Amino acid sequence: MAEKANPCNQSRSLGRRLAVIPEGKISSFSEPITRTPPKDLIYMRTAIRYTEFMSLRILAALLLTTIIARAENDGDGSVAISGELRTWHAVTITVDGPYASESGSAMNPFTGLEMTVAFTHESGSPAYRVPGYFAADGAAAETSATAGTKWRAHLCPDLPGKWNYVVTMKKVAGGEETTGNGARGSFEILTTDKAGRDFRGRGRLTYIGERYLQFAGDKTYFLKAGPDAPETLLAYTGFDGTVANNPKKGPLKTWEPHRRDWKQGDPTWQGDQGKGLIGALNYLAAKRLNTFSFLTYNAGGDGDNVWPFVSRDEALRYDCSKLDQWGIVFDHAMANGLHLHFKLQETENDDNRRGHKESSTSDVSTALDGGELGPERTLYLREMIARYSHHLALNWNLGEENTQTTKQIIAMAEFIRETDPYGHPIVIHTFPDQQDKVYQPLLGDASELTGVSLQNGWNQVHQRTAKWVRESTKAGRPWVVANDEQGPADLGVPPDPGYEGFDGRAANKDGKGSYDLHDVLRETLWGNLLAGGAGVEYYFGYRLPQNDLLCEDFRSREQSWDFCRIALEFFEKNSIPFQEMEPDDALAGNPQGKSGEPWCLAKKGEIYLLFLPAGRDMPDLKLEHSTTRFIDPTTGNEIKDVRGQDRVALVCIPSP
Repeated sequence: MAEKANPCNQSRSLGRRLAVIPEGKISSFSEPITRTPPKDLIYMRTAIRYTEFMSLRILAALLLTTIIARAENDGDGSVAISGELRTWHAVTITVDGPYASESGSAMNPFTGLEMTVAFTHESGSPAYRVPGYFAADGAAAETSATAGTKWRAHLCPDLPGKWNYVVTMKKVAGGEETTGNGARGSFEILTTDKAGRDFRGRGRLTYIGERYLQFAGDKTYFLKAGPDAPETLLAYTGFDGTVANNPKKGPLKTWEPHRRDWKQGDPTWQGDQGKGLIGALNYLAAKRLNTFSFLTYNAGGDGDNVWPFVSRDEALRYDCSKLDQWGIVFDHAMANGLHLHFKLQETENDDNRRGHKESSTSDVSTALDGGELGPERTLYLREMIARYSHHLALNWNLGEENTQTTKQIIAMAEFIRETDPYGHPIVIHTFPDQQDKVYQPLLGDASELTGVSLQNGWNQVHQRTAKWVRESTKAGRPWVVANDEQGPADLGVPPDPGYEGFDGRAANKDGKGSYDLHDVLRETLWGNLLAGGAGVEYYFGYRLPQNDLLCEDFRSREQSWDFCRIALEFFEKNSIPFQEMEPDDALAGNPQGKSGEPWCLAKKGEIYLLFLPAGRDMPDLKLEHSTTRFIDPTTGNEIKDVRGQDRVALVCIPSP
């Protein structure tokens, strides 16, 4: 094969040939001209040759400049270590690596290059293979940069001592090593200095094969309570590249009502961006709540205003500055004891089905790979894991009202389990009438699921929670069962009486089936807890004030948050060993676990916890030498056994 012409060599050759022109001869290359032309023609031909020569020299210079510039734009391969070097804190490795751009044509940094960092404790265990990601200029949250040489990975160390790291950076096609590959080093980790609500004082929240999650540091168990709404929490005007595709239905949020909750010293970016949303998290933490949820991808869904990409329909290009800004919010949540419920997709974009009817298959353009585990979906999951899995308390929810096939669900869960170095819980949410169909094939060792996120009518929570606690335990892999959405869909958990003129009663359009926050307290909150459930997140419907798409003011449900706080504090202050207790409604004379009847959670022979609705008597547990206390679930105060009000009964048998 003939060697490809090199324009640089060609320009140099022409320069040499035109440098000297003997009289009576003009050389186009090296051939002599046998006749002597007129002198003015000689000058004209010489000028033409010189112009060609200069053009080629300019072209060569431009090419050379481009090559040199590209080389100079690449980083030097150095590594910077940042963060508090303590257990359970984020330690960040930043490599000054290949130059790239979010939208660059030369190389897509999200599909063209893969970064992984192997972290190993000096003892040899634990060891983590942590996926890395392209971080633009390393300060994109502040600069809105779209290009740069910074590549990152986050370790969340669980042991003090020396940790070693080795960086792998290779091109996906061909495996060619790039700048930064092979970088290695070590650092020393001290013990955490955090306490109180800060999760960095408690350790990673882990699934240990039981009905409740446990913190790996202090070994305490977790019951949750907080908002499930708004699902569009991240549709915030303060985030870069965030737009409303359907502003009438899903407008962006300012979180203005919560700017007053922002405190001096709290994080912001680009001036005072973030104050509203950071303030909203402060409010939840001040109410002693410990979880909140959000969609990270809802293109084509109800809100159609949240996606991690540079634009709505570019699923292989990610917005570095937006995702860094999300990270600031998530960091603040960890420091304030707020668990992150990642809802990775919703029913409108999880697959090629519209809704949950088998016959509704169509081409859904916003469904990543049509629901399959293809390049769009794997990249999306890897980016979420690379950027956020170092956070201590989170779960990956495979999708709100998920309609994927069992095979697709299993594949997605397996990819998350293989990619997430920290093994966070994986759950799934689906329609109430689809639970048996969706959940049954996933029980036991059939999937990597660690729990379910239930959606049920507000007065069906106890029975449905008990069912999946029972079914998963029987299958040999107990699930963490939370109730995260309360029907009916248009109402959910109502606002407080008097909020924006609301009368306190949620009712169907025909006025039937009304209920209030006290009914939700009894049937939803305590219904889940007394069935062996892991807690609740409250959904706000779509018809009442501050609903699931429009909410910007968590104070709309302040009284319900107080009821949640009281329940969580009751378990903590009384040292209730709920992780050792089993739901046993038969002891309360209610073997079917019916709504409106007493329920019981018990560790037989030691402690019994009952919820007694107003009008229901305390059942005879046939216990000797026991003590019984009655608690008002709306205040947390101890009361007498008043038949006319809801109360919680705590029955203890003293140790011999």
